[in-house]
Order: sequence, then C-alpha cells, then structure tokens
Amino acid sequence: MEKELTFQDLGLPEALLAALDQKGYGYPTRVQAEAIPPLMAWKDVIAKAPTGTGKTFAFGIPMICHIDAESEALQGLILAPTRELAIQIGDELRGLLAYYKNIRVAVVYGGQKIDAQIRQLKKKPQIVVATPGRLMDHYNRHTLRFDQIQTVILDEADRMLDMGFFKDVTKIIEKIKNRKNMGLFSATISQEVMTVSWMYQRDEVEITVPADAENKPDIDQYSLTVSALDKENAVLQLLRLGGFERVIVFCNTKIMCQRLCDDLVRAGVKADCIHGNISQNVREKTMQTFRRGELPVLIATDVASRGIDVDDVDCVINYDVPEENEYYIHRIGRTGRAKKKGVSYAIIGNFPEQAKLDEIAKYSHFTIQPMALTETGLVPVEVKKPVIKKRYK
Repeated sequence: MEKELTFQDLGLPEALLAALDQKGYGYPTRVQAEAIPPLMAWKDVIAKAPTGTGKTFAFGIPMICHIDAESEALQGLILAPTRELAIQIGDELRGLLAYYKNIRVAVVYGGQKIDAQIRQLKKKPQIVVATPGRLMDHYNRHTLRFDQIQTVILDEADRMLDMGFFKDVTKIIEKIKNRKNMGLFSATISQEVMTVSWMYQRDEVEITVPADAENKPDIDQYSLTVSALDKENAVLQLLRLGGFERVIVFCNTKIMCQRLCDDLVRAGVKADCIHGNISQNVREKTMQTFRRGELPVLIATDVASRGIDVDDVDCVINYDVPEENEYYIHRIGRTGRAKKKGVSYAIIGNFPEQAKLDEIAKYSHFTIQPMALTETGLVPVEVKKPVIKKRYK
C-alpha cells in the first residue's frame, strides 16, 4: 500500500510545518501535492481544481518559502477577482505565517479608503494580495513597486478575466519585469485563461484535479416545498430542528436578503447579512464574526458567495432557488469542506422554482431528495415515478 504524502515529505521549513500542524493539516490535498513542488522549483503552473480543494495553500506555501524576510521589497503578488476573496487569502496567509516574525502581508482592494491601505504598504509588506483595479491605483500613486516581484499568482483566474479584468491583468503582468514564475489557479480553464497562459507562461506544469469522490464535497441535498408565504417559517423550523452551529442562507436579491435577516432577528435568531447595499467595512466585520464562530446564521446574496471561504459551515439554505446553475454549485460548496459532511436545503415556493431546481439537478448530476416538514421533524417525500404503459401490437 502506497504511503500517503505528508507536508513534511514536501521539505517545508519547520515554521510552516508548525503552522500547518496547529491548524490540523497533516496531509496535502491533491492540488497542493502537485502544485507545491514545481512552484518551489520556480516553475510556471496552470492548475484547474474545484472550489474547496485547498488552492490557497497550494500557491501560498511556496510563495512564503521563497520570501527573503531580511528584504523589505515586495516579492510576491496574488491577484484575486473580489475583495472578499482577497481578504480571505490574506487571512489564510497570515495563519501560515504564525511562526514567522518578519514576513508581512498587505491586502488592497476597491471599496475601502485608500489611506488605510497606504499605511499598510508603508510597513513594507513582502506579499501583497490585491484586486487588479486597486493594485493599479497604488502603482500609479507610487505607493508600491513591481521591480522586485518574483512570483505572480492569479487566483480564480477564470472569474477574474470573465469580469472584464483582462486588460488590467495583462498590463500588471507586463510591468513585472523580473518575474521568475507565475501560477494560474482556476475552477475552469476558459479561453481567456488559456490566452494569458500562452502569452506569459513558459514550459508550464499543467495540473488538473477532477471533481471526483475524493475531493467532491460530501453534501446531503434536500428540497422543501412550502407556500410562498411559509418560506420564512420553514427556515426557522430548519434552524431549530437542525442544531446547526454555522449556517449560510442565500437569497437572490438584496431586498429579500435584508428583509429575511430583519425577520429572523425579530424571531430571536442571532443572524446578520451581507449584500451589495451594505458598506464594505460592515461586510468585513460581519464576515470576521462569522469566521470566528460568533455568528451562527449569515444571510447573503451571490455577490458574496465566492468570497465566503469557511471550512466548517454545517448547512446551506437556498431561500431562493438561484437563477444560474453555477450559482447553486458555488452556494452549496460552502458546506461539506475539508472532508466534513455537509447538508443543503432548497426551499421551493412555486412551480417555476421547482422547475429550475429540477434543471439544476439534471445539469449538475445531483440527487436532491424532496422532504416535508412535520411536527416531529423532517420526513422524506416519496417521488412517484410516472407509469409507462406498454403498448401491445
């Protein structure tokens, strides 16, 4: 029987091994095992791996290993499509740096006052995590320099380039003259990602991690059909019956998100919400509270779903069935992470929502078990298969 690879086998320094041990990570995921060695050897990497497979550590660990802590120069750059993801990457890197004294990380993104970010950059971080627009803003203000950057990473490259950042990203890459290697990490390899790879990578190592049983989230998926007016009550019952410690409820609109949050709080639930109408500072504080386990119920719109990267979400509730198939996959992917069991519920309030959920199940090859809420709890609903009458000649 083949011995399972450990982080120690990858030849990482003691400070990193201690931080990983503290977090309870003894074994690298597949994308980590395949991406860390070539990145450590200064090779270019293009990696396709599903959400929740540990991509941040796959590029964060080699980047930290390469940093010269004695130098105050910016040496590692990570580009992310959204402020939420940038903040999350920054948090994960700081966790890995728990036993390092002189390596600093700064996170810069739009929607936050630039003065606070300039103060961060004055502390001479060796690693910067940034959204493309705000990074160029700082570059033009001369608050950071690109001349000593060695490694550039594009995280969620497909989404970043799809969001219209192609010109910004290519402009940034072209300004980094002394780059030694580049990593492209993505859930899908789009035409734009392939173009960036072709333009800027050389002899790249290609890594593909399929969504197989090993890394596919272990999620029990259920649906509940209620009248449109009973949806809120169904959420309350699920929260009370489930005994969940950390739940995310997704809504399709900002108005619904806020209304549901207000109603749940009135009903005595400790809940908060994040959506586009809430200021960035408040959203950040809410996310920090949720990550620390001090907020049991977070209500969100899809604008925030890709930025929520918390390993121990017990349950995801789709208050509204999402309008896009991919949104459903991203939403439920917030649970069942780090090899833990997860559960998701979709609350159906009308026939179009049922039709949409059926389409999602077919598209994603998911089994979504219909359930009914009773006084004693949840019970499965038997799905009647249509009777096909035989025709006799």
